[in-house]
Amino acid sequence: MIQITASISIDDAELDWQAIRASGPGGQHVNKTSTAMQLMFDINQSSLPEHYKTALLQKSDHRITASGKIVIKSQQSRSQEMNRETALQQLIELIKSAGIIPKKRHATKPTYGSQQRRLESKKLRSGTKSLRQQKPGHD
Repeated sequence: MIQITASISIDDAELDWQAIRASGPGGQHVNKTSTAMQLMFDINQSSLPEHYKTALLQKSDHRITASGKIVIKSQQSRSQEMNRETALQQLIELIKSAGIIPKKRHATKPTYGSQQRRLESKKLRSGTKSLRQQKPGHD
């Protein structure tokens, strides 16, 4: 069991791990070993609460596919176990971020002082620009 929050956890069987070859420079080591880890997690088939599922599916994250699967590739380390831990932490952070409900914004009016300061700065700017204008007949 992987603990996401105090009340939410997911089963290890819901995660699909795949060892793949890492890309980029690294010489012979990177060409012959599969140290990068790819984690696949199906949102629709998971045991997450419904509001987490809908929030994850509505997120615009490049790691979430159109079919509702989370695909995380980790290749920072030369160790397969370290890459596995990194991918798991990224999944946990992604799921936690779906549970955060943003505060509703309440519209407020600008204060009288801020309105006056804005108008005063507009007057100053207008005066500066009017001085730059060429008057007709002044060559």
